Amino acid sequence: MSKIESSLGTGSEEFQRNRASMAEKLGKVRAIEATTREASNASRKRFEERGQMLPAQRLALLLDRGEPFLELCSLAGYGMGRARSDGRMIAGGGLIAGIGTVSGTRCMVCVSDSGIDAGAFQPKGLEKLLRVQEIALENRLPFVQLVESAGANLMNYRVETFVGGGEKFRNLARLSAAGLPVVTVTHGASTAGGAYQTGLSDYIIMVRGRSRAFLAGPALLKAATGEIATDEELGGAEMHATVSGLADYLAEDDRDAIRTARDVVASLGWARHLPPRPEPRYSEPLYDREELLGIMPEDHRTPVDMREVVARIADGSEFLDFGALYGSATVCGHASIKGHPVGIITNNGPIEPAGAAKATHFIQACCQSQTPLIYLNNITGFMVGRAFEEGGSIKHGSKMIQAITNASVPQITVLCGASFGAGNYAMCGRGFHPRFLFSWPNARTAVMGAEQAAGTMVDVNRAAMLRRGGSADEEKLAELSRKVRENFERQMDVFTTSAHVLDDGVIDPRETRDVLALTLDLCRDAAARGVAPMQFGVARP
Repeated sequence: MSKIESSLGTGSEEFQRNRASMAEKLGKVRAIEATTREASNASRKRFEERGQMLPAQRLALLLDRGEPFLELCSLAGYGMGRARSDGRMIAGGGLIAGIGTVSGTRCMVCVSDSGIDAGAFQPKGLEKLLRVQEIALENRLPFVQLVESAGANLMNYRVETFVGGGEKFRNLARLSAAGLPVVTVTHGASTAGGAYQTGLSDYIIMVRGRSRAFLAGPALLKAATGEIATDEELGGAEMHATVSGLADYLAEDDRDAIRTARDVVASLGWARHLPPRPEPRYSEPLYDREELLGIMPEDHRTPVDMREVVARIADGSEFLDFGALYGSATVCGHASIKGHPVGIITNNGPIEPAGAAKATHFIQACCQSQTPLIYLNNITGFMVGRAFEEGGSIKHGSKMIQAITNASVPQITVLCGASFGAGNYAMCGRGFHPRFLFSWPNARTAVMGAEQAAGTMVDVNRAAMLRRGGSADEEKLAELSRKVRENFERQMDVFTTSAHVLDDGVIDPRETRDVLALTLDLCRDAAARGVAPMQFGVARP
């Protein structure tokens, strides 16, 4: 393969502006995440008085020290739920979730953030949980959950959330039936419908004097039947360990419970399902990853050569450009990322018929060679106009979408800049279920750019005014343009799209290579791992 010769002017004013803009947005992401941690840690005194660990402490104790933890959907629900007293919004959906290593085994880990509103689900928390369950299923990961949740927030009750909430229990049953163990530590409350979050587990660890699992708590029981019982009598850890049989292990405190969970995961011998692999050999990129902060322009309409991104994430900055002289605005080629051969598709301009046809060919060729696909998404859409329609934009674009939809290899998408219109679909956007989808802090997603949308609506309304026989009211049209632009701008940035769980997380551009390598590892291991699916999940005695 040939090495990419970078022409990035790292000393230019434009580069410095781009870098400052990206750093500012990344700083905002980190500040939002810090606000959520601070809100949870504010409960420290209460947890210590109860002899409990905070959720973040539980997570740290569960994970193998020094191993990476890929947090997922950290901005879920941002701007939709509760705010701190200083007005800062709390994100995360009431859950800490991600892929980490437990006793040498990569697992999907989901922790109730019980330091915030007693672990009650926040807006978008359900969607976040369903997404991480889907990732666990697709990548054949054991599912480890640390549960302590007040369940649904009844003050913000929504019937659609209640009805849809059953899917999280369905997914636990699917994980077990797929041969993927579900290991649960119930640190505190797991009540009402949420009791099934504990009950639908293959291995259950409860904490003496703290865990509670029941379908109806004391207040509801008294209201429904008149029976009076304490929390411990109804659903305490000792009762479930000695009488109901719900608890498999009785722990003395949080530390003991997490130690037991680690022992359970170790006993699975999960690594034995994978064939031995030689230590990968690869070269680091020739260019500094720090430079990824300054590549993408502030204005998505400014052209950028996405090979500059490839040069900073590919092994040895090597890239075999596929069909470089045909449909050149659509860039396709082969590379490796930490020893993983990949096909890369990215954009140096709108997608033309030739580019769509080339990408279709490339996707199918990668499926033939079982090469995973990486989409570096920076697309303002398809080229429009008579010449492009005559050239088969719809036909070739449809072929590209057919190829993406039915590809037999893992597809991973990174939104590096704009992701507009049908280009979002043709570059494996969320609607096409890539194995993983991450955003850079500057990513923007919409049916079209704000200015384009405003111009379209103004033209349509001006024509309507003239058809009615009057003159165009330019003042009214200017106000319409302003409202449309504001509406689009408000919804297209990553702080809105990620809040709506339309990606799997916002990543630091400098960590793109590491994130891709980790997810490629997961995809490779999932394909190689033998599991023992069953008709039903593991049933409790």
